Amino acid sequence: MLWLHSCTCPGAFTAKSFRASPAFFSARGRNHEFPLGVARTIRGCCGFDGALGSDGEPEPVFAKRTNYAGVRLEETVEAGSGKLRLDSWISSRINGISRARVQSSIRAGLVHVNGRVVDKVSFNVKAGDKINCTISELQQLRAEPEHMELDIVYEDEHVLVINKPAHMVVHPAPGNTSGTLVNGILHHCSLPNVEISNKEALSETEDSDDDFDSYSIRPGSCEGLQSHSSMCGASVRPGIVHRLDKGTSGLLVVAKDEHSHIHLSEQFKLRTIKRVYVSLTVGVPSPTAGRVEVPVGRDPNNRLRMTAVAGSVNSRKARYAASRYKVTEILAKGACALLEWKLETGRTHQIRAHSKYLGVPLLGDEVYGGTKSMALSLLQPRTPTSLRGQIVQMVSRLDRPCLHALTLGFRHPHTGEQLHFSCQPPADFDEILSQLRTIG
Repeated sequence: MLWLHSCTCPGAFTAKSFRASPAFFSARGRNHEFPLGVARTIRGCCGFDGALGSDGEPEPVFAKRTNYAGVRLEETVEAGSGKLRLDSWISSRINGISRARVQSSIRAGLVHVNGRVVDKVSFNVKAGDKINCTISELQQLRAEPEHMELDIVYEDEHVLVINKPAHMVVHPAPGNTSGTLVNGILHHCSLPNVEISNKEALSETEDSDDDFDSYSIRPGSCEGLQSHSSMCGASVRPGIVHRLDKGTSGLLVVAKDEHSHIHLSEQFKLRTIKRVYVSLTVGVPSPTAGRVEVPVGRDPNNRLRMTAVAGSVNSRKARYAASRYKVTEILAKGACALLEWKLETGRTHQIRAHSKYLGVPLLGDEVYGGTKSMALSLLQPRTPTSLRGQIVQMVSRLDRPCLHALTLGFRHPHTGEQLHFSCQPPADFDEILSQLRTIG
């Protein structure tokens, strides 16, 4: 079977040499909860028991589900909602559902506005419009083997360690079924096509220890496979224990067989996987070292973003999260800083959310507040006149959060040998760090 692990890395590291002193971290399985945040009428596998929330509105019943198929939403757009896209409005009314899933339902003709079928996802809704939506059945996502250049740090018959470049998605998702790391691994390992089935495919923006996906080999696709005959079962669980976000660069480990997957998973549970993250932040946190113990949950106003919610431990909307950080170098006279991170938990976008909570979002992280304008507002007053043009150009080229999975260490699942890998940050990260140092 094909088992995919992605391991993002927190830990310790020396700023100028990028030498790592790793720490221990954990990974957990996915908790399949189905929180529906619709205040009016939800039908299907959830209902309303008549209870009212604190604001007097009906409080939805939360049903555990593995997908949203068949869920119906009947609601009138409230006054003051302004001009909203149909897909965006529906996504905001069903908590946790992906925009792509809603768009698929709209295109399938399963959404009515004022009694008429609307199949245009960008259709604008307004106050008073009556929306009737049924969520479509899950469509299987087929991952085809694709030839691509992979930066392979280590490989044997059981495991594969890859240095993932920034901007590469780890696994297929709705609207993004090609060009992913999974496509490249299938080709590299001469494996058959696989399909994501029976579960909600996760967004390319999610980066979490909590989430597992399920892939199944397409019937008949195993013909001619000899060396990988053990992979021709009814289903294959890639078990992406901790995925790197699309914009994050760094090291991933891939298990090629079930035995390796089981043993690597156990190491994650025991927190013996050694990992290091490094980041550049806009501003310097105070204190310069510490522990953030603040739950992380989905931002109700932006489904692509998580938020640190103090005091809401293990609720349906936020889960316990803890991170340790340390400033290893103050840059640009305090405008930026170089940090190392050690994660005690692995929530979606945990470093990005906790960094924002500290008031120092990651440089280049437009989603979490590390915008170009914010960076320039801190950098320009501290930059000598002769260097300001270079700094403006540097900031204008930022196209991802400055976050890198620097090191990865684990015990080989078959030989028991302790393996340790380190990979320097890519050129874009290194160039920005060098320019920030020149400011003083």
